Amino acid sequence: AIMKLRLGDGAGHDLQPLDYGVPITVRDVTVTLLPSGHILGAAQVVITYQGQRAVISGDYKRQNDPTCAAFELCPCDLFVTEATFALPVYRHEPDEAEIGKLLQSLGDFPDRTHQIGVYGLGKCQRLIALLRQAGYDRPIHLHGALRSMTDYYLSRGIALGEVPSVADTTETLAGEIVLSPPSALGDRWSRRFADPLAGFASGWMRIRGRARQRGVELPLVISDHVDWPDLLQTVRETGAREIWVTHGREEALVHACTQMGIAARALALVGREDDAE
Repeated sequence: AIMKLRLGDGAGHDLQPLDYGVPITVRDVTVTLLPSGHILGAAQVVITYQGQRAVISGDYKRQNDPTCAAFELCPCDLFVTEATFALPVYRHEPDEAEIGKLLQSLGDFPDRTHQIGVYGLGKCQRLIALLRQAGYDRPIHLHGALRSMTDYYLSRGIALGEVPSVADTTETLAGEIVLSPPSALGDRWSRRFADPLAGFASGWMRIRGRARQRGVELPLVISDHVDWPDLLQTVRETGAREIWVTHGREEALVHACTQMGIAARALALVGREDDAE
């Protein structure tokens, strides 16, 4: 359903839904999906063949997320992992601390609209849910681009509280939280607000230079991707004899795995060994 919302007909027509933990067999191969903790519905793919097990993580995280099933560790022989934040500098703070920064800023600047840039799928809904967990019960106002996906989360029973659209009010929303796509920060759309204070919820906000580049006053290090310590922890806990790394800073994680005595290589190089001869 999420892919249909995002891609329309591009999502395909012959779709087969598969619940977590329910195996299907394709010839001699068994395939099972397990939660990856990334966003609602995101899954790891577990492939078992002749007693050997490979797990393809997809995007994943191991931090708290009230909007989706938590990452489920699966021991395996081969682990294929993402590496979005695979550098030691990327260490995500506890979510409670980052939400605390936002609530503190609301208290410090009650006359300013707090416009927070979020990705429309997953991050938007997670940030709302984390605010609700922290006791924030005021309406959280949404840019129109965030509406359809948030409504889908609501339809799946995810409790988000009152989330009106900005388009439905003529107020300047001083002292309120407005969520928008990152591209709307500092855009003409935001001029209607009361001295808008720009925030951005992303793992990339760990690098202060990125925040300054984008004119972000309130960087919130909240990510739906696993950080460096959790990457290393996950690699160890799978017990995998071999790690394939993709989608990010492959070299650093390959090196770290090698230092731990685990065979590792970039997924992009798998199968190209003969090319070097």
